[in-house]
Amino acid sequence: MYLPDLSPVADSLALSSLVAALPLLTLFLLLGGVRLKAHWAGLASLTVAIVIAVAAYGMPTRLTLLSASQGAAFGLFPIMWIVVTAIWLYQLTVVSGRFEDLRRAFGLISDDPRIQAMIIAFCFGGLLEALAGFGAPVAITGVMLMALGFAPVRAAITVLVANTAPVAFGAIAIPIITAGDLTKIPYTEIGAHVGRQTPLLALFVPLLLTALVDGRRGMRQTWPAALVCGVVFALAQFISSNYISVELTDIIASLAGLAALVLLLRVWQPQGGERSRADLRAEAQAEHLPGESGPGRTGTRGRPGAPGAPGAGTGSRPSDTSGPTGPAMPARPAPRRPVPEQEEREGSGSRVLMAFLPYLIVIAVFSMAKLWTPVKEFLAGTDLKAGWPGLDGQVLTAAGKASATTVYTFPWLSSPGTLLLLSGLLVAAVYRISPAVTAREFAATVVKLRWALVTVASVLALAYVMNLSGQTITIGTWIAGTGAAFAFLSPTLGWLGTAVTGSDTSANALFATLQQTAANKAGLDPTLLVAANTSGGVVGKMISPQNLTIAATAVGLVGRESKLFRGAIKWSLLLLLAMGVLVFLQSNVLAWMLP
Repeated sequence: MYLPDLSPVADSLALSSLVAALPLLTLFLLLGGVRLKAHWAGLASLTVAIVIAVAAYGMPTRLTLLSASQGAAFGLFPIMWIVVTAIWLYQLTVVSGRFEDLRRAFGLISDDPRIQAMIIAFCFGGLLEALAGFGAPVAITGVMLMALGFAPVRAAITVLVANTAPVAFGAIAIPIITAGDLTKIPYTEIGAHVGRQTPLLALFVPLLLTALVDGRRGMRQTWPAALVCGVVFALAQFISSNYISVELTDIIASLAGLAALVLLLRVWQPQGGERSRADLRAEAQAEHLPGESGPGRTGTRGRPGAPGAPGAGTGSRPSDTSGPTGPAMPARPAPRRPVPEQEEREGSGSRVLMAFLPYLIVIAVFSMAKLWTPVKEFLAGTDLKAGWPGLDGQVLTAAGKASATTVYTFPWLSSPGTLLLLSGLLVAAVYRISPAVTAREFAATVVKLRWALVTVASVLALAYVMNLSGQTITIGTWIAGTGAAFAFLSPTLGWLGTAVTGSDTSANALFATLQQTAANKAGLDPTLLVAANTSGGVVGKMISPQNLTIAATAVGLVGRESKLFRGAIKWSLLLLLAMGVLVFLQSNVLAWMLP
């Protein structure tokens, strides 16, 4: 039985924390400094974590390697299963030719790319986060922005930053429910506290997106839309989490923000949309890298007109003035979907409906699976749980209890990835895509994601080794020893946990109880700090190697995660600082803000 020692280095918690942080420092240094490809950075950091677990913490080599194997398995299923099926679903819309209609449909709401970023990355991404989570919003909205002409890097960073405020209530509020289960604090109380923290982030995220898309000019020209979208989303998030339903918070907030934005655009339109489109088109052409693979492109050797071949990613022509060709495609005409005569006579209404159909199907499938209790209970009942062979029962927590982490859950039917698979099969049937093409696209997607699979498997293996050996809890305990100042640092633990694991749920599983204990020792409100762990986690997700890999894969930048990391880290740290200040003030002078 392995019992973690929280101070294995010179019996010093501070020195032990510095040693325990070496795998993370290695990961971030290799990504941000050396600019190593993510899969090599992940494997190198995993090696460091294994060495420290064995040499410094005294964890048996066999248990260390088994911990890594369980983490890798979790990374492949359910995490990468979600990503594979999400991108495969997108590829089905590509081969059907419907993405041209989708691009035009968004143009009916607004052809301004700054507004489209708010609609797709923030509102629609928030809805996907509410229903699916676990990287699906980043994968789907990333390729959608690419289809509208965004350059790969800009599209990826935009969706990474947008995927912040909704995360705490993502996947039907599973991070908050997990924290409640562990701490025995009613999850509704935790949700109410979170609902008085993350809405303040949501206020500014749409404005930040306009800056990411078009700089200061974009902020100056579109601030009314960003303000309306952010205020309505934040207000709806606050009201729902405190007075309606914690589980439905993101669904209500996303739909409310989208509706408010659409209503505003009926009476007001921003200036400068055409110039912004031209700038994005020029950037997309400059950033195009022939030969790289990703959704919508296979490089110069792709089969013309074939699924995923050059030109198939957006369905638009380089000469089409209504929107730029994405950077993923060489300058050749894309195949257009033949429009039946009857459909042409019916006008654009049916084409718009068919263009949005895949996402309507996704929403319908996930709503039924997550919100209809009989279906939800049936799906949950199909989950297979088993102790990881050779590991389960052999590892204790720092408190001396058997670790529950060593039980592996195989959600073969309830996983968001399986629900996306079902959605894709329905889309293929409605679009009349042959089974052969459907299967071929799935196989091609797996091949494209081969290095992403390695990256996520290695990062989750790293997380499991750090968690089970005691490295993560050592760092958390050291930070928790700062007394009253812990209120300021409390969100940092959630940020750290999410950055390592890629999941706010996992961050709460790691640190929620620690936050509760530290709060009681420091004379602070335990519910506030458990909520702060959740809220801090939302801004750590954008720099998680897992999420960076998902975003890079979605836009065809596999191997260039380091560039996305450098683009996202400053925003992550800035928002973390703001959250730390807010929680510190809520612990004293702004206590009136709390329930």
